[in-house]
Amino acid sequence: MKILLSIVAISAFLVFNIKEKPTVYIIGDSTVRNTNRPQCGWGEMIHQFLDTTQINISNQAMAGRSTRTFIKEKRWDKVMATIKAGDFLMLQFGHNEGSKPDTSKAGYRGVLRGIGEDTVQLNWNDSTIEVVHTYGWYLRKFIRDAKQKGAIPIVCSMIPRNQFENGKVKRAGNDFGKWAQEVAVTEGVYFVNLNSITADKYDAMGTAAVSKLFHNDHTHTNEAGATINAASVIEGLATIQQCNLNKYVLKRNSF
Repeated sequence: MKILLSIVAISAFLVFNIKEKPTVYIIGDSTVRNTNRPQCGWGEMIHQFLDTTQINISNQAMAGRSTRTFIKEKRWDKVMATIKAGDFLMLQFGHNEGSKPDTSKAGYRGVLRGIGEDTVQLNWNDSTIEVVHTYGWYLRKFIRDAKQKGAIPIVCSMIPRNQFENGKVKRAGNDFGKWAQEVAVTEGVYFVNLNSITADKYDAMGTAAVSKLFHNDHTHTNEAGATINAASVIEGLATIQQCNLNKYVLKRNSF
């Protein structure tokens, strides 16, 4: 009887003292998760660089979504239902926010430009009223909601498109990339300048080599391109020494 009680006690001790693995949640658009192969998002390749025996990866990004529609379609609610203290939230948006927000098909995903508190009210045909905010407002919502859960937000600027001018790839340093960094700074969270890190690589590779990383358009990478972008995320994290996500990185060499 004493032996049985001892076994039960030890089992109970082990159950309550096994530390649950943290999860890195990833949200974004088709450049982060894309099931339309051979197109591929970097969130699908980042497992190559993380020790998945020690950390879980939950890639909740969805093709075609903007910050606005990710929330509107309740995809953010799904993340909030399971994210917990000690988890990480990595977010990258910007490719689908550019249209003027209105009730047309083209305007369904659009947000107001900038990071301010401006709003516009949309009146839909079903009498629904929607208040649309700025890109920065939506980023702040993700960040603040995650913080309330005890999670650690990491903002990434959008990956560069395969668009060159005068031999250099176009960057997002004057709009969505700039706004993402400004929000990260004002909210006191980590920022990975994914746009700049990958753009530097594209500049060094040249137009011919970069074109091989995309499939059918200038926005969506193939697996090779997605792997380069995932490596860029890891490189960006490596510059933020205080970010605990670095503890789970498998490789520190040049990718």
